[in-house]
Amino acid sequence: MRALSLPGVRETHVAERLAGVHLGAHILAGHGEAQGGSVGKGRCRLVKDPSILLASGSLTVYARTNLQYKIRRDPKSYEKEFEEQYSQYENQKEIFLQAPSTALDTSVVSLRDLIDFVSHVADCYPGQTRDFPRDLIEVLEAHHRELEADLREKIVGSLVLLRRKNIVDSPTLLNTLFPILISTPSKTLRTLLFQKILSDLRTSNANAINHRLNRTIQKILYDLLSSDRASSKGIWAVKLTRELWKRQIWTDSKAVEIMKEAALADNEKVIVGGVRYFLGGDKEREELEDESSDNEAVDLGRLKHQLAINKKNKKKAKMMDNAVATVKKKERKKKQPHLLNFSAFHLLHDPQGFAEELFHKHLQNTRSKLNLEQKLLILQLISRLIGLHKLTVLSLYSYFLKYLTPRQPAVTSFLACLAQAAHNLVPPDVLEPLVQKIANEFVSEAVAAEVASAGLNAIREICVRQPLAMNDTLLQDLVMYRKSKDKGVVMAAKGLLSLYREVGPDMLKKRDRGKEAALGLRTGKRKEQRFGEEPVGEIEGLELLENWKEEEQRRQRLERGLPAEKGSDESMDEEEQDDPGDWDVDGSISDDSGGWINVESDKEINISDSEDEKPAMKKTRVDQTASKPEEDKENEGTETDNAIRKMSNLATSHILTPADLAKLQELRLSASINQHLPASQRKRAARAAATLQARHADDPLTAAEIEGLASLSNKSSKAEKIAKARDGQGDRGEHKSTQAIRKSKKEAQGKSTTNKEKARKKNFLMTLGKGKAKNKRSLVEKGRVLKAHVERSKRGGKRGNKGK
Repeated sequence: MRALSLPGVRETHVAERLAGVHLGAHILAGHGEAQGGSVGKGRCRLVKDPSILLASGSLTVYARTNLQYKIRRDPKSYEKEFEEQYSQYENQKEIFLQAPSTALDTSVVSLRDLIDFVSHVADCYPGQTRDFPRDLIEVLEAHHRELEADLREKIVGSLVLLRRKNIVDSPTLLNTLFPILISTPSKTLRTLLFQKILSDLRTSNANAINHRLNRTIQKILYDLLSSDRASSKGIWAVKLTRELWKRQIWTDSKAVEIMKEAALADNEKVIVGGVRYFLGGDKEREELEDESSDNEAVDLGRLKHQLAINKKNKKKAKMMDNAVATVKKKERKKKQPHLLNFSAFHLLHDPQGFAEELFHKHLQNTRSKLNLEQKLLILQLISRLIGLHKLTVLSLYSYFLKYLTPRQPAVTSFLACLAQAAHNLVPPDVLEPLVQKIANEFVSEAVAAEVASAGLNAIREICVRQPLAMNDTLLQDLVMYRKSKDKGVVMAAKGLLSLYREVGPDMLKKRDRGKEAALGLRTGKRKEQRFGEEPVGEIEGLELLENWKEEEQRRQRLERGLPAEKGSDESMDEEEQDDPGDWDVDGSISDDSGGWINVESDKEINISDSEDEKPAMKKTRVDQTASKPEEDKENEGTETDNAIRKMSNLATSHILTPADLAKLQELRLSASINQHLPASQRKRAARAAATLQARHADDPLTAAEIEGLASLSNKSSKAEKIAKARDGQGDRGEHKSTQAIRKSKKEAQGKSTTNKEKARKKNFLMTLGKGKAKNKRSLVEKGRVLKAHVERSKRGGKRGNKGK
């Protein structure tokens, strides 16, 4: 190493020799003259000594990095040096473009370093680097196949850096990278471009949704899929759209239309990608959102406790500040309005046409090259569309007939698809042959118990959605399987029986109806269902909430020393004192309060000038006494109407708050559990009811749910029984004592052990000296130590942190 010494100049940097390579340049700063020139205060000059430059005359990597740092601090002082480096970049580029595939390694390395240097300081000299982004784009578009891997990666990274510096706009960058992504044969380049495109779209939509950019990219992706449906290039449109949907950047119907076009393509990979998006895209989005919320969870109390106990330093104080900032950010997110993330199924423009085109193009077409697994995915998509939107594709049901045999591979998936495709608007004569074939093929004494339980479960799932698909004879035959010796078959048959006790008790024999269903048929509460009949819109379990509110009012009145029931005068006083701005609207509004008045019809009004009305009144009394039996029949209908009005009174007279809806959900759940069961069975029933409540109408029916009862038919080993019992116990884990549980909780919270525990666990040999000294203490010394101990405990220990 050698140093350069000049009179009147202070040297600030010297050349260094690293790994046998002469690196560096001499940056001189001072108040004197250097090589015949004057250097002002705060001004630096790059000394171009031939001994510290490469053979080509360009700067080394270390010197160029140093110059880059100096330019960032003072661009005007180093404008001449930058122009020299930029001219070298242009010369190297011209030499390289003459023969890109046969360029020397030294020229490639030099060009790569110069591109990196110029891209980092391009924002300091916008005039000189006006053509720099266009040059990089032209080189990348024309020679991306022949470029060396490191140089190609450096050009892409430089363009992304220029985008971050706002020298290149986002549409220009994406329109440059995306055509290369779908055309390049290099796998590493495709991975790099995909990451850069996705990162740029996320950055552009970080603060606010960039609708113009999103529409531009969505149009490019849609045109890519629709222009050539047989091309495999459309898989990149599928991957990009699915990733942006998962990250909740694209949540509109245009993204769904892109994936709809992908599902109707001719390439197998593109088709499967589009179909999997509809079947699992929403679940991926929810899982990613849950993971991000879990990662942001910070235990602020634990950090405060650690900060108070442990030694205080700057690092831990900074950790505490970051934790507080994270908690505040999370609280702000909670206060923000929640975005409505609609499912992709609900954003489809024409679900009927989409389902029909999928079925005719991929399933009915004999020229389709899809295998059985891919066809099953498409069938799941079609069945979910039909079940969710209640579509009518009658030719689909006859397509299932050839697959409904126990020897068919993945037959439970076909049964689940058939059950999903059933709804109350499907004609019963279309579903009845399918139910009959399932019963003939799956449910008989000649088949295995697992097959019979799967068949019964599939029939039940179909009949849940369309109860009219079952006839009386077949139902009574299937219900008899509840006397089978196999547990899985028994439970499946009992599930079918309990279903029809609710939806069609008239189809069962009297001995199979049960008490509640028989009473419901007598009173008229349970009637025969008709095809296409929709239930009256009402809130389920609203009478439970009304009864609970009445009981709460009675309890509050008794606590205040008032009678349980309100008097008429008291109710009138309360109505006068009601605040007109209350949320609850009183339902007992009198008719003469200024509203509409009900006027009797003209047929019941008699206008007469004579006063002979008393005999007529007597005659009507005789008629009323004579027509009592007829009135009793009419009163049955009026009583049911009054019951309906009484049930719906709460919904029409009060606005249900979120607290009311939460209480209603709790009352529904508790009412669905049989309270006469033992405590252990009641907990199990509560868990099952909670699982059913958690299942949404949009959730798919899987093959595992069809096979659920079939697992009971297999004789489990001892290990499987223990594992199943542990699954039912929840997160209880292995048995521990109360003290061990407390200790594990303290360790999980980051809390230390107490001084007593530390003293008890201390090594015995370490306590011998202290024990001997204690025995030798005099009475005065013992009193002094005890007094100091009392004072220290009052003070809050050695640190004096009492009350903190």
